[in-house]
Amino acid sequence: MNIGEASEKSGLPAKTIRYYEEANVAPAPMRSASGYRDYSENDVHLLRFIHTARRLGFSLEECRELVSLYTDPRRASADVKAIAERKIADIDRKLKNLKSMKRTLTTLINKCHGDDRPDCPILKGLTMEEESTIHEN
Repeated sequence: MNIGEASEKSGLPAKTIRYYEEANVAPAPMRSASGYRDYSENDVHLLRFIHTARRLGFSLEECRELVSLYTDPRRASADVKAIAERKIADIDRKLKNLKSMKRTLTTLINKCHGDDRPDCPILKGLTMEEESTIHEN
């Protein structure tokens, strides 16, 4: 099948499919006699696999690892589990940062009168947050 059909079946735009191939995340498909990409059902299945992994937040490098393991019948499930556990730890770090950001913004919003006065605790707080970040680095 051509890239348009593979795109439709996988749920990925053709441009993304080409990008994954160029980034060595998805293996290049066979080529027809005229040089066009010729995708098999297995190729489409692998593209869906990559699409799902990307939606779960896996980076391109992590997707390369997962594809490599997925296509290796001698893989150890422990290797796959380790990648997934690293992703969970990464998500936990991001959640912690997001919660901290929310607390900071909520505090600043609660300090703001939200009236016609030019004095704005939110702007002052953002300045202080910027200065503390500069001094930390």
